[in-house]
Amino acid sequence: MKTIRLVLGDQLSRSLSALRDLDPTRDVVLMVEAHAETTYVRHHRQKIVLVLSAMRHFAESLRAEGFRVDYVRLDDAGNSGSFTGELGRALSRHPVDRVVVTEPGEWRVWDLMQTWGHEFGIPVEIREDDRFLCARAEFAHWAQGRRGLRMEFFYRQMRRKTGWLMNGDQPAGGRWNYDAENRKALPPHLALPPRQRFIPDASTREVMTLVEQRFSDHFGDLDSFGWAVTREEALAALRYFLMNGLPRFGDYQDAMKSGEDWLFHAALSPYLNIGLLLPAEVCEAALDAYRQGSAPLSAVEGFLRQILGWREYVRGIYWLQMPAYAQTNFFDAHRPLPAFYWTGETAMKCLRETIAATRRNAYAHHIQRLMLTGNFALLAGIDPARVEEWYLAVYADAFEWVELPNTHGMALHADGGLLGSKPYAASGAYIHRMSNYCTGCAYDPKIKLGSGACPFNILYWYFLMVHEARLASNPRMVLPYRTLAGMTADRRQAIRQDAMAFLNGLDRPSP
Repeated sequence: MKTIRLVLGDQLSRSLSALRDLDPTRDVVLMVEAHAETTYVRHHRQKIVLVLSAMRHFAESLRAEGFRVDYVRLDDAGNSGSFTGELGRALSRHPVDRVVVTEPGEWRVWDLMQTWGHEFGIPVEIREDDRFLCARAEFAHWAQGRRGLRMEFFYRQMRRKTGWLMNGDQPAGGRWNYDAENRKALPPHLALPPRQRFIPDASTREVMTLVEQRFSDHFGDLDSFGWAVTREEALAALRYFLMNGLPRFGDYQDAMKSGEDWLFHAALSPYLNIGLLLPAEVCEAALDAYRQGSAPLSAVEGFLRQILGWREYVRGIYWLQMPAYAQTNFFDAHRPLPAFYWTGETAMKCLRETIAATRRNAYAHHIQRLMLTGNFALLAGIDPARVEEWYLAVYADAFEWVELPNTHGMALHADGGLLGSKPYAASGAYIHRMSNYCTGCAYDPKIKLGSGACPFNILYWYFLMVHEARLASNPRMVLPYRTLAGMTADRRQAIRQDAMAFLNGLDRPSP
């Protein structure tokens, strides 16, 4: 049976289900650089380079194996700019009996795929994406009938299913979770591993030139591009992390430091999310490091929890709840996104440095995303859709299935607690404890009100006041609301005035 096998830009895995029975004598692999995919949000230019260059390298690797690849470049004459348009053109070039695809990562593409069989009058087989460790149906079965869908319980089931870090039915070391040991502030003089940077080859430089020409108005620098774009480079990045990052990853995974963009973080998520690495092999590699004594249990468990637990969990939530999930807005937040999210021009040093690093690298680690840019957006009441659009645009690893639950549920609590048991709201004290950003900042985290007060302090208490009816009964919010209850009416009024004065200066539409 002659077949077109469509491979998307985040499906660059040789083990992809759509390629499993690939016949070099009868089949054609179709890969498309679609303009619509580069512009449905204003993606960081490094993200566009990463995906397009990785696609081109993947296509060449398939050709080297002897397979026929019909590859449509972004600047090819006649490129329709969409998956549907390019599938239609490919069907006119290649008389085939069917189309085979692997289920996409994003709802909008899934919804599109449902129309292809009828539109083109040809069978379209959509196969399960079994690169993940938990199938969509398996997650739905786990979630069925549960009052709460907490990640911790899902993670424990996945540990039992895989046997990873297990002694029989019990967790290795006697504990499921070493999170409490993974929240250390970074010592001032601790040596940090340098970023591993991959020098762009001729193919990547060609893509960089294309992106510079076509997307000059998009966010992000190109000069510092150093992401892996091949399977071999991604494996080298994994080995580098295991040796240089994993041993201390657990201790300092929540830490932040001025001028240091990478710390001990793996920065492997872009490769996992486009398919150059597989989650099972990454987890197994970390487990091997633990078995060999080169990384402690707390670090390996924390790393495993992010992939086996959190990554699989947010994907399950996404497919279980979409498309209605994206429309919820628990706090009725509608403030526009401040312009400084794009420019970095703010007196708040923590946000200024995080946004500048995001511009340089298309990357920020999870605490910068959750407790700085996310926390500020939560406290300031910024419209979830605008925040989610920003996150999807600026990070190299951002695809909607992973970005939306992390932003909508975890950072903004816009789902009302489906994903997280409480809002991740924090004052300047947290930022001061976990970073050195406050040194040299225009604001002081020790000042609560008035001139020089950290905006996170003012907004934190204002947020609690505004949403008291929604949050006061939450058992995890008892202590802050007890403190709020002890405040005088005059202090509450002063907080309200300071907060409104600050927020009124933010009500400018983003570019």
